[in-house]
Amino acid sequence: MGARKRAAALLWLCMTFAAVTTPSLAQPVAKPAPKAVMVDRVVVRWHSPETGGEDRPQFIFARELAFEARLEALADPDQEAASFLDRHVRAAMDRHIAETMLASLTTDPSPRPEEIAARAEAAREALIQRVRGKERLLAAMRAEGFASDELDTFLRRQARASLYLDRMVTPMLEPSEYELRAALRSGSTPFKDQRFSDVLPLLKRWYVSQRLAQALDTYFQNARARVVVSLLRAR
Repeated sequence: MGARKRAAALLWLCMTFAAVTTPSLAQPVAKPAPKAVMVDRVVVRWHSPETGGEDRPQFIFARELAFEARLEALADPDQEAASFLDRHVRAAMDRHIAETMLASLTTDPSPRPEEIAARAEAAREALIQRVRGKERLLAAMRAEGFASDELDTFLRRQARASLYLDRMVTPMLEPSEYELRAALRSGSTPFKDQRFSDVLPLLKRWYVSQRLAQALDTYFQNARARVVVSLLRAR
């Protein structure tokens, strides 16, 4: 399936997925029992050698893809509306697959639980910065019924992927002061005309986030030929 057709199909799958409320338990006896309702469904099935091949298919659910597409839209400087577009759905799916592939690979040395937890918390702060505010993140979670434990799972996946890139590809989680000063001087950061000491924590978070995003994109582009993706429409 071509990239544009696939993106359009993904957009349709996400934007036509309606949130369903649970019927009240206090139903009158005379009324028929409420019909079963669908609260979520698989919209993407995919596999790759890194995740176990065809015998171990991976799945992306409608709510998580819609939530991740909202994050892409919130981080998009050219997007003002609250909804997401086809390019955001496509970027969300590519990022989801790349992170899952990387998170499934063996990291040497294997990260300790406390390292994953610390990196997940760093990923949370980077995400808040990326979407330009905690309230915007919470609004995206509410829009898709995304619970805090689901967000934690999402962040741990990012943590494992970033630790693999840092240890097995190239160090990027602890940039040097020279790298950060050079980035600030380049004028390409959101912190133009600000003193290095005043913006250091925010600058570091932004810089690491940018490097991880670039590494994820490069990895996925190189791995794309090994990934088999199927879009699943509702029956």
